[in-house]
Parts: sequence; C-alpha cells; structure tokens
Amino acid sequence: MANDIHETKTNLPDKAVLVSLVTDQVKRSGINTEHSLQELVQLAETAGVQVLEVITQNRETPDSKWFIGKGKVEELRMAIDGLEANTAIFDQELSGAQVRNLEETLDVKIIDRTQLILDIFAQRAKTREGIIQVELAQHSYLLPRLSGHGKNLSRLGGGIGTRGPGESKLETDRRHIRGRISDLKRQLDEITKHRVLHRERRKKTGAVQVALVGYTNAGKSTLLNRLTAADVYIENKLFATLDPTSRVLELPSGKEVVLTDTVGFIQNLPHDLIAAFRATLEEANEADLILHVVDASSAMREDQMSVVQSILEDLGAADKPQLVLFNKKDACDPEQLEMLPSGEGFLKISAYDEKDLDSVKHAIQEHLSGGNVKFRIPADRGDVSSTLYRIGDVIEQTFEENDIIYEVRINKTDYDKMGYMLKDYLEQ
Repeated sequence: MANDIHETKTNLPDKAVLVSLVTDQVKRSGINTEHSLQELVQLAETAGVQVLEVITQNRETPDSKWFIGKGKVEELRMAIDGLEANTAIFDQELSGAQVRNLEETLDVKIIDRTQLILDIFAQRAKTREGIIQVELAQHSYLLPRLSGHGKNLSRLGGGIGTRGPGESKLETDRRHIRGRISDLKRQLDEITKHRVLHRERRKKTGAVQVALVGYTNAGKSTLLNRLTAADVYIENKLFATLDPTSRVLELPSGKEVVLTDTVGFIQNLPHDLIAAFRATLEEANEADLILHVVDASSAMREDQMSVVQSILEDLGAADKPQLVLFNKKDACDPEQLEMLPSGEGFLKISAYDEKDLDSVKHAIQEHLSGGNVKFRIPADRGDVSSTLYRIGDVIEQTFEENDIIYEVRINKTDYDKMGYMLKDYLEQ
C-alpha cells in the first residue's frame, strides 16, 4: 500500500520547492545569488516544473551531510508537506551522499542545478550529435554520484532528472556506465572528425565563418532567422536552441558568409556539458568573426556578458574579432539605452527592425574587410581573376597590353586564407 502511494506521488507533475545556499565563499566570488536564483526559477519552468516556493539560507560553509543546515532541512520538509511538493531543486551542485541524505529525510526527488540543466538539454536535443553529447554529459555527471541517487533512479514517475539515458541504464553498475561513456566518446569522436573535415572543406573554398554567441535567450536564433530567412525554432525560454545551425548570409556587397547559431551560455554551465559540447562550441573558435548577442533589456546584462567572455576564454576564442550586438533595444527604456556602450564594435539593435538588420550586415562587412589593393594579372589567367572576385570587391579594372590591373577592396579574412594564390600578382 505504501508503495502504491509513493508511486502515485511520483507520477504527479513536478511541483518543486527551490533552495539556495549563500556561503561566505559565494559572497567573496561576486556571484549574484539573487540573479542565480531567478535563473533557477526560469530553468525549472523551462523544464516543465511548477515552482511553489523559494527558500534561501546564509551559512559560512555547506553542511557536509545535508548541504543546508539541519534546521533548514526541517523547514524545507514542512514546506514540502504543506505545499504537497514532490521535488526539491537546489541552486548548487550536491554530492551523492547529500542527495541520499536529503531524499531519505524529505522523501521527494532531489535535483541540483547541474542536473536540471542537463535535463533541459535532454529535452531539447534533436540531432544524433546533440543526443549523444547530452547522454555523455549525464553519465559523466552521475557516475561519481551513483550511490546517492538510489531513489531518484528507481522512481517510475519520470519527470526532471530521469530523462535522457533512461533509468535502466543508470541503475547498472559503474563498470557498465564507464563502458557506455567510452562508447559515447567513440561515437562523438567520429562525428567530430566529420565536423572537422566539413570545416576544412569550408576553409579550402574560402568560406568566411561568422558565429552567433551569447547568453541563453539573448535572441540569437531570432537574429539568425531575420538575417538569413532561416526557420530555426524560436521560443521565449532558456536553451530553446540546442543544436547549432548554419545558414548563408548575403552581405550588402553580394559577398556570402556562413552564419552559425550556437547553444546559449549560462552562469555555472556544467563542466561535463561544456566538455561534451566542446566540438559544437568550437564553431565559435573556428569563426572569423564572433557576433556577441546581448539582451540589452536584462538587469544582469554585464554579468551575462562576463559569463560569455569567460566561456569564450575557456574555448580559446577570446581573442577572436568580435562585434557586440545589444539586442532587444525595443524593450529598453531611454535610460537603459543611454547606458549601453557605443562606438566601434558595438551596435544597439532590435532583431525586428529592418534598418538595424541592414546595420548589422554592413558592420559584419566592415569588420571583415581590409583596405584596397591592386593586382596585375595576365589576361589569360582567368582562374586567378576569379579568385579575386571571390575574396573581395573589384572596384576598378584597367587593361595594359596583356595584363589586367584590378583595384580590389580585399576581405582581410579571405585574403589570409587565399592570398597565397595572389601574392605573385601584387602591383607594387
């Protein structure tokens, strides 16, 4: 009978109490805990969870057994019973032992921030690569915590924390899971090799790559759709887009570049997830220009920009040429707009304003362009002349005997890639 009651309780939709612990170390780190907690609410709602209450505790250090203090555990238990919640979600990572102790005391599902993000990714992954990446990250996260997730993994009700690999796989022993991790890594390596080959082919053809990066829900997918008439899924939720999408963007000069939308970043993005998605995130590292899309209307704009820069540094892409697009200007009041940085390298835009979209295209063109260069090419070398048209804009051409003199506005990035074919024809 007790099991029937327990099973019925876990089959209910996820109704959660959120918990955040603010330690002295967190305060010293400068992390905005209020913002982090607001994000946790958004993450929970994105995962389909009904948030019933939020509980916070200030404490010097985490409790090794409960994470929060024993008295706070009792307060949490009373809140869960009173609200008839079936889940507690913590804003920080928990150890396996802490999860076990909390589950035994509270008799509800215990989820931490990392597991919640992994769960959202499991819902959103659509391509084979994305699904493999998420499963790899979930297994890597759960392996050292197996002893602490007994109840979590045996619950029949599903919901957050149980999507992705599936309960039967996660209940197996560590050796089996390690084998699964190795198998997933092999599959991912094969996909990564194909991605690398594809990148190399793009480089050989002289394709210029521009990557959209930014905090989750900054409007990257909307911008990609508006700039390229793409059909990328858009939703006003965190991580609406997971799998990277590339589309051709035509610049005002007629030059075409490859524009790639990448997965959104977030504060405390799980390390296992960054590692699993590294091949995808490296689209930013391979880009000739990064478009850093920022939600200009967010009160946490500067913190979000710092998070993006930090992750770009981890990827080795921090030194890439970058254009910052302060998006959603239509949602800003005049004071907010006035406070935004301006000048070279910054644009204030709305993805729904045609003039702003034209400004973005011109700014991309300007960032990728170099100066004007003259080339003297024999009239019978049509192959060399066609290369000129591919890597720049021919402004003028004149004829001298058997040669053609071209004045070209060179695309710097293209010239760096293809210039070896033209160096012998530079007009001194």
